[in-house]
Amino acid sequence: MNQEAMISNLEIIFQLFLAATLGGLIGLERERKSRFAGLRTHMLVCVGSTLIMIVSKYGFATILRTDLVVLDPSRIAAQVVSGIGFLGAGTILFWNNMIRGLTTAASLWAVAAVGLAIGGGLYLAAVVTTVLILIVLLGFKPIERLFLKTTHTQQVQFSIKPGISLPVLEEILIILNLRSSLKDLEIGNDGIKETIRLTFGSSSKIDILKLVTEIKKLEGIEKIEINDVQR
Repeated sequence: MNQEAMISNLEIIFQLFLAATLGGLIGLERERKSRFAGLRTHMLVCVGSTLIMIVSKYGFATILRTDLVVLDPSRIAAQVVSGIGFLGAGTILFWNNMIRGLTTAASLWAVAAVGLAIGGGLYLAAVVTTVLILIVLLGFKPIERLFLKTTHTQQVQFSIKPGISLPVLEEILIILNLRSSLKDLEIGNDGIKETIRLTFGSSSKIDILKLVTEIKKLEGIEKIEINDVQR
């Protein structure tokens, strides 16, 4: 094995600490927003992918002493690209008709790439990529809010004893001028109670307190929930 192809212990330590630092910077941003994968997760992903790359490049030096053994350093490192998808999928949730965690999953995937770059000795690429990731995570959110329209819906859900007629509910909506703002009406019945969910569109200006006050006057109301949904 050519000694020039080896890596010193000092450089290994430097690469691992650099990976922990860059991964931690991105993880801090996710931790600040209380995302599912935060500081420690991003640091571990970056350090782990860096070590995998180091092992892929230098971990088989003892068997590369004959011309009969050929090493492809990209084979092990390539598994990180596909393997990180399983970890990223764990941060994605479908909740309240919304998909959450996609940005965090993407940041984990990008952090793994940063770790591979560090393990490959591409320090400038790793640092620049980290800066770009932070710019995207920190700087583009205000731009999205400024130029991209956010779908905003409000939901009121309540349980009621069966037998309350829908015309009574419709009368309440008419009195409060909410009939035209209603986008969706869902009714579920388990034989004991009915669950009714009212969804109002993004352009609706509704007074939730007034609506809840009127709904509470209905006979047999058991539970009222208010959900504010943004997409």
